[in-house]
Amino acid sequence: MSRTTAPRVRTLLLLLLAVTGALLAGAAPVSAHAALTGSDPQQGAVVAEAPAQVSLTFSEQVAMSDGSVRVLDPKGERVDTGKTSGQGGNTYAVKLHSGLPDGTFTVTYQVVSADSHPVSGAFTFSIGAPSKTTVAVSDQEAGGGIVGGLYGFARYVSYTGFILLVGGSAFVLACWQGGSGVRAVQRLVVSGWLALTGATLAMLLLRGSYTGSGKVGDVFDLDLLSQVLQTKTGAALVSRLLLLAAAALFVAVLFGAYEKREDDEGKSDLTFGLAIGGFVVAAGLAATWAMAEHASTGLQANIAMPVDVLHLLAVAVWLGGLSTLLVVLHRGPSVEAATVNRFSRVAFASVIVLVVTGVYQSWRQVGSWSALTGTWYGQLLMIKVALVVVLVGIAYFSRRWTGRLTQAPVKEPVKVPVGASASKKESGGSGASKESKGSGGPKGAKGAKARPAKKGAASGGGDGKRAAQLARQRAAVAATREKRLRDADPLRSGLRRSVLAEAGVAVVLLAVTTVLTSTEPGRTEEEAKAATAAASEQTGGALSLDIPFDTGGQDGKGIARIELDPARVGGNDMHVYVERANGKAFDIPEVKVAFTLKAKDIGPLPVVPDRIATGHWTASGVQIPMAGSWQIAVTVRTSDIDQVTVDKNAQIG
Repeated sequence: MSRTTAPRVRTLLLLLLAVTGALLAGAAPVSAHAALTGSDPQQGAVVAEAPAQVSLTFSEQVAMSDGSVRVLDPKGERVDTGKTSGQGGNTYAVKLHSGLPDGTFTVTYQVVSADSHPVSGAFTFSIGAPSKTTVAVSDQEAGGGIVGGLYGFARYVSYTGFILLVGGSAFVLACWQGGSGVRAVQRLVVSGWLALTGATLAMLLLRGSYTGSGKVGDVFDLDLLSQVLQTKTGAALVSRLLLLAAAALFVAVLFGAYEKREDDEGKSDLTFGLAIGGFVVAAGLAATWAMAEHASTGLQANIAMPVDVLHLLAVAVWLGGLSTLLVVLHRGPSVEAATVNRFSRVAFASVIVLVVTGVYQSWRQVGSWSALTGTWYGQLLMIKVALVVVLVGIAYFSRRWTGRLTQAPVKEPVKVPVGASASKKESGGSGASKESKGSGGPKGAKGAKARPAKKGAASGGGDGKRAAQLARQRAAVAATREKRLRDADPLRSGLRRSVLAEAGVAVVLLAVTTVLTSTEPGRTEEEAKAATAAASEQTGGALSLDIPFDTGGQDGKGIARIELDPARVGGNDMHVYVERANGKAFDIPEVKVAFTLKAKDIGPLPVVPDRIATGHWTASGVQIPMAGSWQIAVTVRTSDIDQVTVDKNAQIG
């Protein structure tokens, strides 16, 4: 790499890392993959008698342990038995103690969805009549905080390690068998193995705190680790570590016995054996993701898991091979045009597999145009598709450079002085070092090698050391000259720039994919909304209205949710929930509501609800004198001076 090119490459890599970090930061806290669609008692309900238990219904099955659901009385004391039980389907319950007093009770839950992501939330109900409560619900979402950020970063590193390990190995076996002796390629593949192993161990330690308390101090809790090992995700991570032990043996053979094998027949048999064994190990590693995440739940899981394995393998072969080619072009010896051409064909086949499996997975996880355009998952998916299109477009130009390399006349090898072979190990055993054998070098090179050798042998003096030093200097100069000539080749320079651009887009693509795997699928999100709406209709047509607001001050944005039950003429129960943009309760000093029926010139009818919990106000007996399209105005005050009034129209009666 020339001096002018190196700063550009470093700047581009820093920019890509910054974009990657921004994308990963946007991924935390993780979106929930299972939604609460119903409860008994219902959210905000006022019941006459104390219930024997509280039941929760989710949009999909969840993993729940004792203590996952807690019920707190108005003073913040637990009133549940702590034992949760399944009620059939996706409904779970926890029993309550007898003799509960009247007042408002808070239900908190923290569970793990079927695709391994933590889900938490809270709601209230009242016995007899609403009352004030001292319960403070944590503003941190499950899977958020420092532990959530570390877990998300470890997920990204694990994907990166898998791609480098599998893609680099596939590049050597399928495209450039001579690359097994190149130090830069060896470092890349081993770095992938180390990254995947380290990230897997980190995820195993972080998992208990990630799905539980979110505290850094719980990372090394052995009891939590024991619980994690009994879960589906824990089993997948342990299986990945066992497969990585087999992968270590594969890497040792690939860069050891395989590189030293010289007879063609024996090397061919070893290539076949490594290809079969490597595919089995790579498919097993990919399956540890497929069997524990999105592909393992929902529609057609039996088909989705093997499809997901193929998808991951195609991504690894393409992007990992691309990374290997980039390293070789910048750090390794001269690579033949035939090698680049072979990788071009392998990459093209990988893209075809990637597109076919990606289309199926997209249909499975999205399912409708509304989910594609109206959910965060769908929007991320469109960004991913756009990046893939850009990557394929850049790859087209890389293929053009490859074609020019194939058609270009072969240049005479650069003659290197005797002694350059001393650098063979450093250069990977090819390129300048191979070409130097028998070249003779500059005049007097042989003498410089032979005479001091005898002197040194006889006297052990410094002439032998001096000769060896001169030989190393000549080898370094020759290698530098050869690299300069190689870098000056416009065809190879164009290919390097094209491959570097591909790798840059691939880094961002991998970050988007990591965020995508930790985001609630569009189909699941829409099904949860539909289930919630159906449950609302079954309870008598209660009105629920979300009104965004912005008081203009610091931390002044949020959503006010108005719930009116049964939303008919006469007396109604009203609940006001004020939430932040992330769905958590917003603790503000004051909320007022007013109803106006402009068509009949009625109102505004003011209502001042009572605060019963953080972000929750309620009022009973709200009178609606007649049916019509009512304007519901909400006044929200977030500080002593920041206040705003927002409104929406709704049909009542």
